[in-house]
Amino acid sequence: MQKGNIGVTTENIFPIIKKFLYSDHEIFLREIVSNAVDASQKLKTLASMGEFKGELGDLTVRVSLAKDTITISDRGIGLTTEEIDKYINQIAFSGANDFLEKYKDDANAIIGHFGLGFYSSFMVSKKVEIITKSHKEGSQAVKWSCDGSPEFTITEVEKADRGTDIILYIDDDCKEFLEEARVSSLLKKYCSFLPIPVAFGKKKEWKDGKQIETTEDNIINETTPLWIRKPAELKDEDYKKFYSDLYPMSDEPLFWIHLNVDYPFHLTGILYFPKVKSNIDLNKNKIQLYCNQVYVTDSVEGIVPDFLTLLHGVIDSPDIPLNVSRSYLQSDSNVKKISAHISKKVSDRLQAIFKNDRKQFEEKWNDLKIFINYGMLTQEDFYEKAEKFALLGDTDGKFYTFEEYKTLIKENQTDKEGNLIYLYASNKDEQYSYIESAKNKGYNVLLMDGQLDIALVSTFEQKFEKARFTRVDSDVADNLIVKEDKQDSALEAHKQEALTVAFNSQLPKVEKVEFSVVAQALGENSLPVMITQSEYMRRMKEMANIQAGMSFYGEMPDMFNLVLNTDHKLLKSVLSDEEKNCTSSVAPIQAEIDVMANRCNDLKKGHEGKKEEEIPVAEKDELSELDKKQDELKKKKEAVFATYAGNNKVVRQLIDLALLQNNMLKGEALNNFVKRSIELI
Repeated sequence: MQKGNIGVTTENIFPIIKKFLYSDHEIFLREIVSNAVDASQKLKTLASMGEFKGELGDLTVRVSLAKDTITISDRGIGLTTEEIDKYINQIAFSGANDFLEKYKDDANAIIGHFGLGFYSSFMVSKKVEIITKSHKEGSQAVKWSCDGSPEFTITEVEKADRGTDIILYIDDDCKEFLEEARVSSLLKKYCSFLPIPVAFGKKKEWKDGKQIETTEDNIINETTPLWIRKPAELKDEDYKKFYSDLYPMSDEPLFWIHLNVDYPFHLTGILYFPKVKSNIDLNKNKIQLYCNQVYVTDSVEGIVPDFLTLLHGVIDSPDIPLNVSRSYLQSDSNVKKISAHISKKVSDRLQAIFKNDRKQFEEKWNDLKIFINYGMLTQEDFYEKAEKFALLGDTDGKFYTFEEYKTLIKENQTDKEGNLIYLYASNKDEQYSYIESAKNKGYNVLLMDGQLDIALVSTFEQKFEKARFTRVDSDVADNLIVKEDKQDSALEAHKQEALTVAFNSQLPKVEKVEFSVVAQALGENSLPVMITQSEYMRRMKEMANIQAGMSFYGEMPDMFNLVLNTDHKLLKSVLSDEEKNCTSSVAPIQAEIDVMANRCNDLKKGHEGKKEEEIPVAEKDELSELDKKQDELKKKKEAVFATYAGNNKVVRQLIDLALLQNNMLKGEALNNFVKRSIELI
């Protein structure tokens, strides 16, 4: 029997392992099972090189539970006493304290840095035993035992077969790891695709209403997962089945990319574009990262470009260390190359699908665009590739590349300044009448109703030459694309005032909404009344919802214009009726206002060229009094128009029609509109 102390330069490694690795202590199972698989693979390698002449036989790694222990057994190369001394008893632990302080929150970093895979077993164990027999001829089996202090013992034992059993005596505060369901879920998480079969107990089947064990091993892993096989030998069904195994409750993926790189680094994997039912479904952490088929993490930020974290699937690379910190991954040059390569492969694949089967690409565009748009917004080099296959869809369901669409609208949608005006709708149903008005003028209208489309509009305006995006309801159709200076054909001032005041008085009071009434000559075939919203203010408010630092705009009220078409017969009728009903009341008020306005003008002319102190106080007081009286008279006049409008059902009906068209008429106001409609009919 041999006794000794584990060669560490700190007083005691085990409290450190417990303390710093505790948060991540479930990875002990990954480490021990991975070591067993490595030992088995090494034996296969030696056999293939002719250095091991014996029978390989069954190389299955077995995980078994007893009352207080977990045992992981393999039939791999095993260890001699000298090898135990070299690999188990000597831990390269120089500068440990500084390192532990730096990475105290990251168990993976510590384990990886010190090659402590085996020692992770002490996170959950009060005692660990290794019973091992080397594959070398004439080897003596030995048992290594350690109770969590630096002291260990090695004794010679009998063991019929080569390989290693590692027996973990589970700590009282880690009893969860003796539960079959817990161990099963960890094996599924970390060991599902290890290259050597891993058995956990026996398969069970239902018999006479209860589950009984069979004699067949319960193999928990697929040793040749899809990503390490050649694409040529796989069918679409294989990829779809693998996807449903990884994500059991998901819809079929749109399509996939099989990665297989040998140079300048090794990388295999399959990335799937999932079908997105709604924006809420978008969640990251669905790509699983493996190192030689050993599960590492599903937090792949920094390993794949940010926009591709929306994809699902598997990446496997031996060039990404198994146990590393996130900060290490993000600064590692290999990882950066891998990230750039994955981005290129994805864009190449999308380009190929677009080129080879544009019809299929267009059919899937609405599901795909969230990924592509995210990429164009966040990664410059991806934008440069994507602009060749990214699509713009119009309200008729037709799709165009950026270049095709520019050619389509150039002739008819260029304004007098030479800007190309891209008209768009964000909701086809709610903005239907505006879309129709634009189409009647020969314009094409894009449908931009995706989660990222508003942010993308600003990007396009920067990227496209002399281009401006305007939502189709931001102005009346005649003003969406101004092609020449218009002749002013507005109403006389007093008629315009009468009309705008009447309509303004009947607008509803809505919280955080402001209306301005404007009268314009829009042609007798245009709608009598419509609501528009400034493109600039609306876009600022929309951006405030998705971008930090713009909350100022988010707090501002929504500002709408109620546009009155003075060419429409209904507006002409309202104006004529208003003049007939209001003139007798308004004329004497207006006459008083005119007299006062003339007196004000005379006084102001007399003050021209004089300094403030040279103007008589009496005249200043008179001016102030005149202004006050004019305001009172103006309010009196407006009250006449408001009283008239309140009794005119057509005014209120026209306002409600405009509100209804914009989904802004609700509750009691909608009920009143319905009643009034019946009366008018």
